[in-house]
Amino acid sequence: MNPRKLVVGLTIGGSAWALMRGQLAWFREQGWQITLVTSPDDRAKQTADREGVPVRGIPMHRGLSPVKDVVALLRWVSFLRTERPDAINVGTPKASLLGGIAAWLTGVKRRLYVVRGLRLEGSTGPTARLLWAMEWLSHKLATDVLYVSRSLAQEAERRGLVMPGKSWLIGSGSSNGVDTEKVRARAGTVDAAELRSRLGLGAEDFVVGFIGRIAADKGVEMILDAAANPQLPTNATFLLIGSTDDPALAARVSAQPDRIRTVGWTDDVWGHLAVMDVLCLPTRREGFPNVVLEAAAVGVPTITTRATGAIDSVVPEVTGLLVDVDDADALTQAISRLAADPELTTRLGEAAQRRVDDEFRPEQIWSGVEEILSGDPNPVHAARFTTKGDRS
Repeated sequence: MNPRKLVVGLTIGGSAWALMRGQLAWFREQGWQITLVTSPDDRAKQTADREGVPVRGIPMHRGLSPVKDVVALLRWVSFLRTERPDAINVGTPKASLLGGIAAWLTGVKRRLYVVRGLRLEGSTGPTARLLWAMEWLSHKLATDVLYVSRSLAQEAERRGLVMPGKSWLIGSGSSNGVDTEKVRARAGTVDAAELRSRLGLGAEDFVVGFIGRIAADKGVEMILDAAANPQLPTNATFLLIGSTDDPALAARVSAQPDRIRTVGWTDDVWGHLAVMDVLCLPTRREGFPNVVLEAAAVGVPTITTRATGAIDSVVPEVTGLLVDVDDADALTQAISRLAADPELTTRLGEAAQRRVDDEFRPEQIWSGVEEILSGDPNPVHAARFTTKGDRS
């Protein structure tokens, strides 16, 4: 019997590297013949090498570029006509749109769209209408749509995107889960005292970590406002890990050196978890923030917002704390509460660790994805997201 062919498409290699850790190798071990399709870059090759699968480079432009998009679409169509896969799994906006159109045109039987967020959240005017139309088409052409969190599915439904009979959720959310043993193994090798010293952090500092893009939609302005708030405990220090393409925001971050330490981007995110007392993710929108699971793996609780996707990542007052979007005073209060109560911080972290171990094992999520792609979902892994129309 010939192996089933699966094409996995993401817009850039960096997304494949971060979002598909272990998943492609697992599918290969289950007997699937995998090809990764993404824009050709170093991360694409590194991902293919790590997962043991071939990669096909199709340049895809993340922004709006009609000429480049048409060229990329034609390359997608040509590739799928030659490859003739049994199924396609696409995620991230541009790959989902172009790969979805090409898969529909070439008659790929199973077309899974993994929704990891809605770019149209926060957009207005013509841009919002264009992004909605692109999302609607990606949803329409898929045979199955997997939302990585319940609140994301609910937001998609509110915006008229969810289509009856083909919408799915897996477990408590996430598109890949987290290998907790690997995270703990890396964090466990770090000399936390030495790393704190190297980063300019004191032994008594209450370290509030942030991991992600230094950008407005990640809520970094809330961190800046909290850092400037005189009510913040004197020993609370922010550690920001991530790159930025916003010079004005970067300048504001640099203007508070007493309260904020920056690392820039690093491949050793897990190692830096060893110096954090709490993770702070004051985001405005997410699909499902995997960094919360990585922090939980080493017993670090999270303060995040009630934004789409983020709200699913913690159990409030059990594994972390929730604040409203753009409420810097509430963020300051939450940090102050944990800094003043080490027992509470430890209790939340221990509960977060138990939750990630129980509910976010990668194999659970991968099995659900495979069952959807095979057309035989097991309710233990993959559950239908029922729309209001289904429920009436």
